Amino acid sequence: MKLANAFKIGMILVAMFAVGVMRGQTVSSDSILSLDLRQALEIALSESPIVKIADSEIQKQEYAKKGVLANLMPQLDFSFNYNRTIKKQVMYLGSMGGEESDGKKKGIPVGLNNSWSTGFQANLPIISAPLWKQLSISADEVELAVEKSRSSKLTLTKNVKQAFYSVLLAEDSYAVFKETYDNALENYNDIKKKFDQGLVSEYDLIRADVSVKNIEPNLYDAQNSIILSKWRLKALIGIDLDMNINCVGKLKDYEGRLYAEYMSVDTTMIAGNSTLRQLEVQARQLKKSNQMAKAAYYPSLNLGLSYRWNAMNDDFKFKNYTWDPYSVLSFSLNIPIFSGGKRYSSAKQSKVQMQQLELSRIDTERGLMVSVRQSVDKMKTSIKQFSAASEGEKQARKGYDIAVKRYDTGAGTILEINDSRLALTQSQLNKSQAIYGFLVAQADLDEVLGNENK
Repeated sequence: MKLANAFKIGMILVAMFAVGVMRGQTVSSDSILSLDLRQALEIALSESPIVKIADSEIQKQEYAKKGVLANLMPQLDFSFNYNRTIKKQVMYLGSMGGEESDGKKKGIPVGLNNSWSTGFQANLPIISAPLWKQLSISADEVELAVEKSRSSKLTLTKNVKQAFYSVLLAEDSYAVFKETYDNALENYNDIKKKFDQGLVSEYDLIRADVSVKNIEPNLYDAQNSIILSKWRLKALIGIDLDMNINCVGKLKDYEGRLYAEYMSVDTTMIAGNSTLRQLEVQARQLKKSNQMAKAAYYPSLNLGLSYRWNAMNDDFKFKNYTWDPYSVLSFSLNIPIFSGGKRYSSAKQSKVQMQQLELSRIDTERGLMVSVRQSVDKMKTSIKQFSAASEGEKQARKGYDIAVKRYDTGAGTILEINDSRLALTQSQLNKSQAIYGFLVAQADLDEVLGNENK
């Protein structure tokens, strides 16, 4: 999977990056990387540190699960012991031992100075209910890590989409202001010619010049918005902020999807929400934890096998040592009787946690339903705004053309041209803003519903 993602990214970067060498391989800041939304998502999901951390958490939980499974396997240990006798134990043989001159009994020292022991010890749990439950919980930990990884990818996908749409909105806004600026400049040049010919008043020339100057700040602000939105997008997908990128596409490309996407929304399908899925896994874990706490009351049975060699001597002449082997097979049965209420308290604690989690699930579900309805309502409102803005744009453009013709024939004023141009600019911006609002709301909805393939 990682290899496939790396190959895709490599094809994108190799096709569009200029590569130079200066203390290693670097990418020229003069290169332009063209990205559509799909390519931006591919790079982000492959390079994002957040996603990588979530994926490594899955691997960590897999190892943790194997560690729990190992507790159910036979455990084999090798040991080596050496004991040096400092003062030997004394043994008394009753009336046969004799007495010292002071009347005390005479003891016989026993044992040798050096004691050596080595061998193997094996243990196997035969019956251990808590370990079995713990293994099941570990499997849920892996599933929870997978779901958290999915959640991080959903959030990143939403953020990248919205950042990409922000770039398109900024570029559309710039295009509108640029068109308005060009029209105002063209109008100014036309009026200046007429003024030089004595056909219009100085007031008209001043108004035309002011119109051009008033648009310039908006034009500069739109340019800055493009830069800022691209910085955010590059930061999200993990591209150097100095790299020049070109976002392929326009907001108008999504016009045809508005009604179809809205009609296909199912507000009841929140089962795919990542937060709810995580709560479901956590509920299973708490249920098994409660069962594990109760399993602490059950007896446990272990099998042990020991095979060792012993040797004792007063010197260190190892070639003369006699190593005597011995082996032991044992069964250990443990029956819990009393632990001061520890097991009882653990079972009650897990039960309370289960009740808390259920209340949290209910509250989360209600909040999600509110989020779904808000997103759907925003989508619906954006469609209405788009429809109104589209009609408004048609009328505003028609009005602007009429105002220009009226002024050219002497029937209109410069104020009519300025007002109609302002109305046209606003309707164009409203149209782009409506599409952007729909797409942002849809991205939020996809995250809430857990839609991964949109």
